[in-house]
Amino acid sequence: MKPTLLCIVTLLLFSLQGMSQDEPADSSKTLGEVTIKAYEQNRKLIEVAAPVGITGQSQLKRFSNTSILPALNIIPGVRMEERSPGSYRLNVRGSSLRSPFGVRDVKIYINDIPLTDPSGNTYLNQLSYYNFNSIEIIKGPASSLYGAGIGGAMLIHTLPASWYQGASLDYSMGSFNNYNINVNVKTGKEDHRNSFNYSHLASDGYRVQTRTRKDIATWESQLKVNDKQSLRAFMSYSDLYYQTPGALTLAQYNADPRQARPKAGTQPSAVDAKAAIFQKIFIAGFSSEYNFNEHWQNTTSLYGSYTDFRNPGIRVYEYRKEPHFGGRSVFTFIKQVGEMALQLNAGVEAQKGFFNTKDYTNKSGVSDSLLTDDNINLWQYLIFTQVDLKLPHGFIITAGISFNKSEMQFVNLVSRPSKTQERKFESKFPPHLGILKRITKDISIYASAARGFSTPTSSELRPAGGLFGINLQPQDGMDYELGLRGNLFGGKLYFDASGFFFHLDNTIVQRIDNSGNYYYVNAGSTKQNGAEYYISYQFVDHPDHFITSAKLWISHAFHDFHYDEFIQQTKDGAGNIITLDSSGNKLPGVPRNTVISGLDISCKAGLYLNLTYNYTDPVYLNDGNTEHASPFNLIGLRLGYRKNFKKKVAMELFAGGDNLTDVKYSLGNDINAAVGRYYNAAPGRNYYAGVSLQWMKAPKN
Repeated sequence: MKPTLLCIVTLLLFSLQGMSQDEPADSSKTLGEVTIKAYEQNRKLIEVAAPVGITGQSQLKRFSNTSILPALNIIPGVRMEERSPGSYRLNVRGSSLRSPFGVRDVKIYINDIPLTDPSGNTYLNQLSYYNFNSIEIIKGPASSLYGAGIGGAMLIHTLPASWYQGASLDYSMGSFNNYNINVNVKTGKEDHRNSFNYSHLASDGYRVQTRTRKDIATWESQLKVNDKQSLRAFMSYSDLYYQTPGALTLAQYNADPRQARPKAGTQPSAVDAKAAIFQKIFIAGFSSEYNFNEHWQNTTSLYGSYTDFRNPGIRVYEYRKEPHFGGRSVFTFIKQVGEMALQLNAGVEAQKGFFNTKDYTNKSGVSDSLLTDDNINLWQYLIFTQVDLKLPHGFIITAGISFNKSEMQFVNLVSRPSKTQERKFESKFPPHLGILKRITKDISIYASAARGFSTPTSSELRPAGGLFGINLQPQDGMDYELGLRGNLFGGKLYFDASGFFFHLDNTIVQRIDNSGNYYYVNAGSTKQNGAEYYISYQFVDHPDHFITSAKLWISHAFHDFHYDEFIQQTKDGAGNIITLDSSGNKLPGVPRNTVISGLDISCKAGLYLNLTYNYTDPVYLNDGNTEHASPFNLIGLRLGYRKNFKKKVAMELFAGGDNLTDVKYSLGNDINAAVGRYYNAAPGRNYYAGVSLQWMKAPKN
């Protein structure tokens, strides 16, 4: 029986078992009842005419306290990968064609502050697991309100809704000499909150050359000035170091998946090159929320950030200095007219960056001869507006559009005289239209159409070889969506399903030459169609029984992604021009089916169990579809015990394991890599355990 069918049958059996019992309705909030901020709507998910996924504390605490990766992957259509400890890759309804590392095509905000820099790149690894309270992900184009980003937008919320003074200490350890410690202190009262957090993580890693260390300190504050205005501040400093082992050929992967990339010809091994990332980032942001009256409101955020980045790689030693600043301001007008409710949002967002990048030859982990020295000036802004109409008979209409402008200037300081090149990308007007109908109080159906775009990042225009990508063009795509979400049986059965048709032009794809240099080309057009659903069933909800809660859930993404028309020319080792026609081929890096399911059980005595199953289809590794990574089935488990003492002190003990069947698989593959270096082996069977201590008291009024 196929994994997808097996999970569905299992879910139905548990559902029938639960319905045969005389149980009260689920007293907890279903996901559809959670209030979200996506599209500035601040309404329940069941009233949002767009594909939006949510990850909260219940998902984050199902796994080890070191990474948000497995929790995010529960959302169908979201795929986060870890090529080596500390090196994350994230895509939403897309492939890894454009993302050799990091986050691209997804615009990310933290507490209304842009975390994505002006070039379109996001260092998601600058945050700790403990900086995430909840995450909203808009799947598909969201350029009408959030600017450049084909994949959508991620909204990170750091502070809990319920506030308590107190302190907490978390410690965990695991396989590969992994350990993580976190200290949090909350002070103040309801109208003046402060949160101080420090996190330290270290690991030797599964493979050779995968040691990592991460130190992150944050301060957050909320101040209620008066009944009309509140202020918020966020500051973070992260110091991250992680080694990069490099990808392997199939023969190397089969011989020893834990090895680092060996020496090849004149290219040194990853160990000899001391390949690693040294990354320090400071960010400070401030926001103000002001209510002029019952109808008008404004939220304005300003931020500044500085990144110090060093990367001794296989071929070059790269230095990057990336200071940037920006802000976002949104005016909201709300008016009730009879049975109709009107909400109008209008605003502006702007970012400016002054980057400098230097490349040196890498001599055994030491920078040697200067190769390139470039100043990169970036500037982008968007002006947006959106109207929401809540009409009689359960109809909600959302319509928005934005005006986008961006430009980059490259100054080559090595050439004499210095050489300046500019790229100004044409203005974009991406629209979004969504129509939702409440079929019943608990079920809604929606349809939406959205256009999105994504400009090349500075690292794509200026690849490792130092060549300026004068021909690289922005991606541009149109998405059509139909979705259904809601709950049945008194809220015990929750479902969220959607189907989409997405056509993308000028698709940006990554290439890796024989020297290991990354470069990028536009790959014609692609057709990316799919269906996604999430279903959960709370078949036990008895707070006074031994088993207080039991829930079974399944997340499934079906993606039929392929090139529409893609013909390119390349050169072989002798310099001969070869024409490659990949039209109609499957997009590499995209599994056709991804299934994640789980069982969550809690007992009155404080014991709990989280069981997770993950199936992923094979993925093609190159445009020609001649090589593919094998499918894999993973099983993970977390067991824990929670205990409260006098309602002020809480303790939690937990232990668990991932990949319990010790499956050999590759994650974060290098797509279209030269000489077949595609494979990055994921950890085999591994374990973890930890303890959490918390002291809290009610805030003073």
